[in-house]
Amino acid sequence: MEFEKELKVTKTNIPGLIVFDLPVHGDNRGWFKENWQRAKETALGLPDFGPVQNNISFNTKRGVTRGIHAEPWDKYISIATGSVFGAWVDLRPGDTFGQVYTCVLDPSKAIFVPRGVGNSFQTLEDGTAYTYLVNAHWSLEQKKTYTFVNLADPTLNIQWPIPLDQTERSEADLHHPMLKDAKPMEPKRTLVTGSNGQLGRAIREYAEAHGLHGFEYHDIDTFDFSDPAAYNRFDWDLYGTIINAGAFTAVDKAETPEGRTAAWKANATGPALLAKVAREHHITLVHVSSDYVFDGTVEEHTEGESFAPLGVYGQSKAAGDIAVAQAPQHYILRSSWVIGDGHNFVKTMMGLSDRVADPTQALDQVTVVDDQYGRLTFTKDMAEAIFHLLGSQAPYGTYDLTGEGAVRSWKDIAAEVFDLTNGNGDAVMPVSTEQYFQSAKGPVAPRPVHSALSLGKIEATGFTPADWQESLKAYVQAELAARGGSVEGR
Repeated sequence: MEFEKELKVTKTNIPGLIVFDLPVHGDNRGWFKENWQRAKETALGLPDFGPVQNNISFNTKRGVTRGIHAEPWDKYISIATGSVFGAWVDLRPGDTFGQVYTCVLDPSKAIFVPRGVGNSFQTLEDGTAYTYLVNAHWSLEQKKTYTFVNLADPTLNIQWPIPLDQTERSEADLHHPMLKDAKPMEPKRTLVTGSNGQLGRAIREYAEAHGLHGFEYHDIDTFDFSDPAAYNRFDWDLYGTIINAGAFTAVDKAETPEGRTAAWKANATGPALLAKVAREHHITLVHVSSDYVFDGTVEEHTEGESFAPLGVYGQSKAAGDIAVAQAPQHYILRSSWVIGDGHNFVKTMMGLSDRVADPTQALDQVTVVDDQYGRLTFTKDMAEAIFHLLGSQAPYGTYDLTGEGAVRSWKDIAAEVFDLTNGNGDAVMPVSTEQYFQSAKGPVAPRPVHSALSLGKIEATGFTPADWQESLKAYVQAELAARGGSVEGR
């Protein structure tokens, strides 16, 4: 063992597998070292992996050989006494599957092994103590996700210092599969809330279309994420991502006593509980926000604008955003004027256009507010943006997302829908928000005048939102085709 080395890190051919040289200070009494020093080592590139358990494997004899096991957690391995020859094999799906790295570890070296990289070692001295920190607790469910490869696989070409037939191995390690038959470790699970809503359905459609595995879809009937007791039935160490597509979005109903309670439960309490579990288990949390967290006094809102919600819905969403931001690994995707598979403004306008076009209906025109301004956000684009942020490992934080294009009023959009549906956009008449709600029988939530969101930050990650007018045309065309009509000729 070499004493008084400088603390330094060495990358390997396996992505994420990194080796540390550790300073060991010796004298006539023995030696001392800082075995794991969070601040110093994270500054050099060690992930802040959050260990929750420390394990020790004591090996009485030289030649004890263990592995090759890939486990569903990260580990930081070091040697307390003795030395080992270590061999690591990438068992994650991808281009580096089967890559091998080997080195000798003694008390002056440590190695960080990311989840899914197979681990093995051979002791080079009697009485070797092999220690490791892990960032998840062992459980039966976790054990089911282990994957293995045989120590003697010739394709790995591991040059064991002591021939394997002269070593101590377990019966299980003798019978692990060869690399060609080894099962790659599956990625951590993704849990989607609000899966029956417009965005939830778009997320599911995207995941299935792209062959993504490990997704669990929940709505309030299977997982009420605002109920603390509901969290107890999940082993959260199995999850890597939560996508929260659930929310209370009835903005006017939120102004009623019962609606206020429901809005705060779904939009604030629930996200706070999700953020807590994400923080404790190193889960990436994706959360969807709203333009209603702003008062709408500026024409275009940036991510850094201070919250100034006008009504209960906006207040509850702002509270949820604040809670989610406490999770270190979070994406908040802020949208406005959402359109997807389900009841929405565009479908309502298409129905009204049909009624105006129908001579048997006593409807000649409709009034739509013309003093609120924004852009539509289609759930297809939202799903694509979510998976872009996750896949590109964009910096965590808040991102605004709507369709690209001109800012328009609700009246302008309604007229465009009427024209696309039946060519009768001139039947849409303007009305002020105040006039529109004069005859309302229940509470009316205040609306932001300006709902346009700045797209510069998400575009800087490499994502370009679709033009909302083109998306609108495609959406209406698809709806018409589904009922036997088309945009052409109307």
